[in-house]
Amino acid sequence: MDDDRLRELAFRIAYRMLGSVAEAEDVVQEALLRLHDRSPLDNDEAFLTTVTTRLSIDVLRSARVRRETYVGEWLPEPLVADVAPQLAEDSDEISLAMLVLLERLAPDERAVFVLREAFDMPFGEIGEIIEASPDACRQRLSRARRRIEKDLPRFDPDPAERHALAHSCLRAAREGDFAGLVAMLASDAVLVGDGGGKARSIPKPMVGGSQVARALSTFYKIAVEMGVTLHPAVVNGQPGFRSLAPDGRLLNVVSVDVADGRVQRVYSMLNPDKLGHLGLMSDLALRPSSTPG
Repeated sequence: MDDDRLRELAFRIAYRMLGSVAEAEDVVQEALLRLHDRSPLDNDEAFLTTVTTRLSIDVLRSARVRRETYVGEWLPEPLVADVAPQLAEDSDEISLAMLVLLERLAPDERAVFVLREAFDMPFGEIGEIIEASPDACRQRLSRARRRIEKDLPRFDPDPAERHALAHSCLRAAREGDFAGLVAMLASDAVLVGDGGGKARSIPKPMVGGSQVARALSTFYKIAVEMGVTLHPAVVNGQPGFRSLAPDGRLLNVVSVDVADGRVQRVYSMLNPDKLGHLGLMSDLALRPSSTPG
């Protein structure tokens, strides 16, 4: 396996483990450094998988306290790409909804779940990585599934239909078509915002189609008046948008979950610490105390 594919493998593991682009990249860098110092007899892929997983477990344990004291709702750092005709086969498993669920798991449970569910690794190999018996790994996987199974996200199977509905929902919000917007939202739709205490955002999830529709209509009316432009994107495999300020800097990233022909969840990420890897950030959404100068 060449270096690019090894790096991609390590990032896929680390990002699923951590939900953080920055932390995943740090883990990948350290794992690749250790790879170059390995014994020539070691299998590159197996060695890198082991090191990446163990490093991710260590980072996740240290991150627990930070995430427990996080201001507002915690969302993963998004992976954002231009809209493409074909989405990756594993797009649903890296959805924001799925990564949020994985936060419920203990680090070793998360490792077993990721390696088994995403990479179909045998329990014996997983056990060698986390230093546990195959039976213990099976028990961890069973426990992990029980913790998250009732809230596992569902998505409409056709990506094109998901994107079409998300775009129609955005258009209705921008045009002030409240009734049309409500009709596209599930009755129990949820809006989640992550400002991290640094950007203006709703303090807790908003629940209910009418409430979410009202919030979206208000936001996009203000956005239009401010000259904010919205650009379709793929956010963690799901339909979404980049919002750009008039100067072209990034304002926020939105991801939309679609199931049963309705928008189920809308995630809005404004915390600049989580979006810096996507480009220069605008200060339009920052709280006054967070604005530079």
